[in-house]
Amino acid sequence: MNTQKRVALMSIIVSDTAQTAKLNEYLHEASEYIIGRMGIPYRERKINIISVAVDAPQDLISALSGKIGKLPGVTSRTTYSDVVSSVSIQG
Repeated sequence: MNTQKRVALMSIIVSDTAQTAKLNEYLHEASEYIIGRMGIPYRERKINIISVAVDAPQDLISALSGKIGKLPGVTSRTTYSDVVSSVSIQG
């Protein structure tokens, strides 16, 4: 089966730090697709800002962003690049 891989940037804002463990679990599950990650604690506002660059099948990116965005006190938005490649997935 052929699928398209996309390069995307996920922007995540965490206002409820109790969700950090679940967020990290979701990111760990997708770790093979993560290009890089940067986290910035914004102490004045009591939030954490996280950027995650990924190169993954579009379905996986959408599912990951959706799961993260459903966590209470966490928002997630994804921006996709125009860079697309087809990959063959076996199984």
